[in-house]
Amino acid sequence: MSSTDLPDELSPTPGPLVPRLQGPLSLPRIVFGGGALSQQYNSDELLASDTPFRTVQLALRYGINAFDTSAYYGPSEIILGNALEALKDEFPRSSYQLMTKCGRYGMADFDYSPGRIRDSVKRSLERLKIDYFDVVHLHDIEFVSTEVTPRRTGNHSSALGADRSAYGLGEGDEGKIRGDGDQRVLDAFHELQKMKEEGLIKNIGITGYPLYTLLRIALLILHNPPFKPVDVILNYSNLTLQNSIFLEFVPELTERAKVGQLIAASPFSMGLLTDIGPPSWHPASPELLAATIGASKETNARGRSLADLATGYCIRHTGGSIPLAVGLSRPEEVHECVKVWREVEVEGEDSSRKEQEDAVKAIFEQAGVADWAWASPP
Repeated sequence: MSSTDLPDELSPTPGPLVPRLQGPLSLPRIVFGGGALSQQYNSDELLASDTPFRTVQLALRYGINAFDTSAYYGPSEIILGNALEALKDEFPRSSYQLMTKCGRYGMADFDYSPGRIRDSVKRSLERLKIDYFDVVHLHDIEFVSTEVTPRRTGNHSSALGADRSAYGLGEGDEGKIRGDGDQRVLDAFHELQKMKEEGLIKNIGITGYPLYTLLRIALLILHNPPFKPVDVILNYSNLTLQNSIFLEFVPELTERAKVGQLIAASPFSMGLLTDIGPPSWHPASPELLAATIGASKETNARGRSLADLATGYCIRHTGGSIPLAVGLSRPEEVHECVKVWREVEVEGEDSSRKEQEDAVKAIFEQAGVADWAWASPP
């Protein structure tokens, strides 16, 4: 397969392409989420077809030229590597950025030992057919680090206020190693720093769901030798129509923890905020699932899909230097994502979109699940 195989009808429509943002990584406004290129979200039949290739090519032609994947995402690295290799004449390595994750290899398979971290990164380099990564993240650090929280579910905004100390975020707590889990994270991070010095990695990041854990670990890394800040943090499902607490944590992450680059991921909250509903393994509570069904009916009655509304909301509330990572696995999903971006940021959206967002948020508030977070780890 070559870069000339994409039918004309799937080529980008006329109009401005997705721009790059300000910030140390100059990431595009939209980052291609490679988690969708896995059996967690798609069938083996689709993954084995030419659909992923067409999706990657179309994304690049639209200016979506940064990709986020992981060793945990089944065949995602291999699929992306094959597609990008086939596209190298049209899009050489210097024209896009690649991010992957290490440390998580299965639902309950975590290994942050330095040797496994190094082997994982080298394997990912081979799978993607490249000689360096723009970013390598430690994947889902909350499953490895020592848990520090007064409650496992609910609204965690008090972690920035009255409950700081209970979350391990009090003044003077920044460098405190609270158990073997914290030490394993530090050891893994230090191994990635060695690989950065060797030129295999340009930036080091951490990912996870609980923002209070990401903030605590970022502070821990900053306040332990060699005292360097985390380059990148990717957080998912905390900047959505249902939960937007991410915005409250941004100043703490960038100013107090001195994180260079933030990425907000999963505007659909791992498939929750879509009309077809989430996968069976999704950790949402019964109340949240019921509220989401109501939100989907509300948006459909007003002529929009829930995914369309969710994407637009996240695009409006990111930007500047924070890109939005969106899971993409089909060309039509790329077209739709860019269409929403253009409506919100280029053409100027109509007031009905904001009215519908408010109606959906009201459904979540009435159900008591607005800004509600599930337990992670479970």
